[in-house]
Amino acid sequence: MINPTYENVHNQFKLNGFHLDREDLCRVAYSFIKEGEDFEKPVGDFLLDWFDSKSFIEMQTSGSTGEPKTISVSKQAMVDSALATGDFFELTPGNKALQCLPVKYVAGKMMLVRAMILGFDLEFVAPSSHPLDNSEFDFDFVAMVPLQAQNSISELKRVKKMIVGGAAINKALEKQLLKLPTEVYETYGMTETITHIAARKLGEKAFTVLPNVTISYDDRNCLVIHAPRISPEVIVTNDIVELLNENQFIFLGRMDNVINSGGIKLIPEQIEEKLAGKIQQRFFIASRPDQELGEKVILIVEGESQDFGDSLYEALDKYERPKELLFLPKFKETPTGKILRKESLK
Repeated sequence: MINPTYENVHNQFKLNGFHLDREDLCRVAYSFIKEGEDFEKPVGDFLLDWFDSKSFIEMQTSGSTGEPKTISVSKQAMVDSALATGDFFELTPGNKALQCLPVKYVAGKMMLVRAMILGFDLEFVAPSSHPLDNSEFDFDFVAMVPLQAQNSISELKRVKKMIVGGAAINKALEKQLLKLPTEVYETYGMTETITHIAARKLGEKAFTVLPNVTISYDDRNCLVIHAPRISPEVIVTNDIVELLNENQFIFLGRMDNVINSGGIKLIPEQIEEKLAGKIQQRFFIASRPDQELGEKVILIVEGESQDFGDSLYEALDKYERPKELLFLPKFKETPTGKILRKESLK
C-alpha cells in the first residue's frame, strides 16, 4: 500500500482466518455489538469509530500517573505509529499476529490498527491471563502485559517476536524470558504517545526510539519526546532518564516517586533494582514523613508478614536502607498490572 491512511484496510489483512475489507469490518462490528461476547463489544465500538467520518478517536488514559482522562487522538497518527512499529520490528504483510489485549485500552486498539494497516493475519482471542491457551497457532508477533508473559512461558516457543508493555518487566521474569528462543522487547510509552515510542531488547539496558522519534531531557533530567507524526506537541514526561544519544536512553525512575531523605535524593526504582530477586513477592519502595529526615524510606511487600533477615539490605547504601518494613495483603493496580503506588500506600 502506498501512503496508508485510516480509510483503507490492507488487502492482506485477515481476522480469525477471514479476509475482511472495510465494509466487511463494519458488518462484523455491528454483529459484535448486537450479539457478541463481552470482550467483542468494545471491538465493534472501536471499528465503527475507526471508520466513521471523524479524523480522531477518543481514548481513556490508564490513570497510572494521575487521574484517568479522555484525550482525542488523530487516526492518521495511529496509522503512523503502526507504520513505525512495522519498520522497527521488521514486520511484513501476512505475518501471523495475536490480539489478546482488551480493546478498551490503547494497546489493544493499536494491535487492531497495526493488523489492518500492515496486513497481518490476526488471531483474535478473549483477553485472559493465559492468552496462548486459547490458540494452537505459531505467531510472528504478539503483544502482552507482564502477567500474560509470565503465564505463557511454557508456550512462548510458538512466538517469534513479542513486545511486553503496560508495566515494567521485573528481573526474575526477564531471566526466564531470556532463556527462550523468542525475541522479547520491553516497550516504553503511554496513551499520549499512542502506545510505545521506544523499545528495549531484553538483555540490553537502553531503550531505542522508533523511526521519526527523537528525545532530549529537561532540567529535571526527565525525558522529552519529539514525535511530530504522533503528537503535534512536544511531550514532557516525569520519567527520569540517562540519555545516551538522541535515540537511546536508560530509564531510571519516575519524578513523582523521588524521595528526599535528609537532603539526599533517592530514586525508588533504583533501590528496587538492587533488591530484585531477594524478595519473591511484589514489592515497592516508598516514603513516609519523618521529623528528622523530612522523608524516610520504607519498603512495602505484598502478602503475609515474614522475616527476611539482615542480609536483605546488604546491597544498599546506608541512605537507601528502609527504616520501616510494611506488608499489604494486595496492592492496588492498573488493568495492565502496574502497581498504583500512592493508592496502595494510602
